[in-house]
Amino acid sequence: MESTTKDAYTSLRPSETGVGKMQHETLMQILDLARWAPSGDNHQPYRLEIISPIHVAIHGFDTRKHTDISGKDSASQVPVIYDYDGHSSHIAHGALLETMRIAASRFNVAMAWQIRDNCAEDAPIYDVFFDDANIKPSPLANFIESRCVQRKLMARKPLSEEQKKSLIESVGDQYTLQFFESSQDKRNIAKLLWDNAEVCLTCETTYKIHYAAVEWGTQFSKTRIPQDAIAMDPLSAVLMTWVMKSWKRVSFFNRYMFGTLVPKLELYFLPAIFCSSHILIKPKNPLVDLQDYVEAGIAMQRLWLTVSSLGLYLQPEMIPVIFRWYTNAGKSIVQDPPTLNAEAAKGTTEFEKLAGVNASQPFSFFCRVGYSAPPTSRSIRRDLKDLMYTP
Repeated sequence: MESTTKDAYTSLRPSETGVGKMQHETLMQILDLARWAPSGDNHQPYRLEIISPIHVAIHGFDTRKHTDISGKDSASQVPVIYDYDGHSSHIAHGALLETMRIAASRFNVAMAWQIRDNCAEDAPIYDVFFDDANIKPSPLANFIESRCVQRKLMARKPLSEEQKKSLIESVGDQYTLQFFESSQDKRNIAKLLWDNAEVCLTCETTYKIHYAAVEWGTQFSKTRIPQDAIAMDPLSAVLMTWVMKSWKRVSFFNRYMFGTLVPKLELYFLPAIFCSSHILIKPKNPLVDLQDYVEAGIAMQRLWLTVSSLGLYLQPEMIPVIFRWYTNAGKSIVQDPPTLNAEAAKGTTEFEKLAGVNASQPFSFFCRVGYSAPPTSRSIRRDLKDLMYTP
């Protein structure tokens, strides 16, 4: 297994002997592969600056204050409560860095990175160096482009012990995996997600986030989640498209027509039941600073690519983890209605009970995995030219 320790990523420095061999065309191919890294709601919270054929600066940002997923107008700019202290974006930065490193290996190129000194946490800069070191290609490189989210129901076929062993090894020795795979486990997780969904679906703040995150009436999206990828039956999807046009409609349906019932059932409860297992990544050490969350993103992407290599699919289930970050820090998720914060805190207590841990144990990623046919709809990515940094 490839090393995932901090030293493996930060000790390498580019050798001058390799400078002449690393061509601009190779670099562009590496970057074109790296852009397929996952990010929350397909935000892609980074831009790339080419300093030289062996040096790229990644300009990261986060969406905790606002995001404009559509790129069209200021009306779509909303604060993303799911990006608690920017940590979801920091995890996406780590996923990009690991994808870039694995992509480079396809061309027998080594890669190292470091966080630039004295940069702001909400605008980190990662200096990435390449070296034509003739390394062996990573076996995960073949799955960079095919890795995707499966939001629809998956088969309940159990994971084999060999598959679980591969997944455990993928994240490295600084993380452990906890599998929730029994029927009772799945029912417990389904209830947890159902309760969390009540928080997500009944306030105007989260409505704005969800509306902005979806590209309605599409099969593929370069900047958001395409509507066709959402796990709803066609009739429900048509109704949801109409209802989501305004908060007034959503509020009316929630209050008088049990408006949360169908999305809670189809988007949260049933997918939690129909999968092989839920998987929780637990870092062995507390997540304290930017570097910790970036490295958690590296572990997440290695898990996800390994899932793909095993012929499985994955859907992130990060809401319980994110709400737990808020709760354990004593911070409010939303201001109105305040009762939703208490509901989220109850969910955190239940999550920790299910995992058999107390508040001191860090969680970094939660997901479900299983067998299914390939999704027919998915998020794609911005073209490489649109990911380039402009001062």
